[in-house]
Amino acid sequence: MPIKSFLRDEAGHVTVDWVVLAAGLVAVGFATVIFVSSGYENKSQDISHSLANMDPVAHHEGFGEDPDV
Repeated sequence: MPIKSFLRDEAGHVTVDWVVLAAGLVAVGFATVIFVSSGYENKSQDISHSLANMDPVAHHEGFGEDPDV
């Protein structure tokens, strides 16, 4: 199909609209993934540092045991 007839045809305009819409949705998806993953990465590093610096003996309360005994 020659380019001139593609440009004159209404289907060509609709195709361009869908391509632009799809590209916008992909961009929003990527931005969301980047935004969310950076937040989880920071939180997971905070948890990792907290666990690395924790003394397990000092924080042990005996699961299921009565602390008054």
